Amino acid sequence: MANTSPARIWVMRAAFPALSLLVIFLHLLPLSTLPSRWAPPDVMMALVMAWAVRRPDFVPTLSIAFTFLMADLLFQRPPGLIALLVVLGASFLKSQVHPHRETAFLGEWVSVGIVIVAITLSNRLILAVLSVEQPSLGLILIQMVATLAVYPLIVLISESLLGVQKLSPAEAEALGSR
Repeated sequence: MANTSPARIWVMRAAFPALSLLVIFLHLLPLSTLPSRWAPPDVMMALVMAWAVRRPDFVPTLSIAFTFLMADLLFQRPPGLIALLVVLGASFLKSQVHPHRETAFLGEWVSVGIVIVAITLSNRLILAVLSVEQPSLGLILIQMVATLAVYPLIVLISESLLGVQKLSPAEAEALGSR
């Protein structure tokens, strides 16, 4: 049974931005000066989707928005676009969480995959409409597929190391009464 105490919830709410900062730091490290032929997975997006499906109370909307806005600024992407799309995607996944119905992991992975594909295509479409210079379509698709492929690993790490378990019906009822 997962711990639903207010202290645990606030610790995990602080852990999400901390983990995101770690991912941003590792991404910005100058490990190679040559251009890459492949795009790494978007670990932050996979993390927020996994936590939004499993424990929506651990990733508040404002935390997601500020974290991804900071990532947009540091990665020199159009400010706020990915942040908005990820907030919308995570909010959609949060609204689909039904604590009384246990879904299989494959169903969860498919729904998260649909959201990630929608975020990727929406981002690409909005940037094309606004005539913003974009990376090649191949790199974007590689990153999207890599993010989908790394999602089960993110879920495994979140469950085993961080204790981000799905809410049971009793825990959801206890959180709903707060």
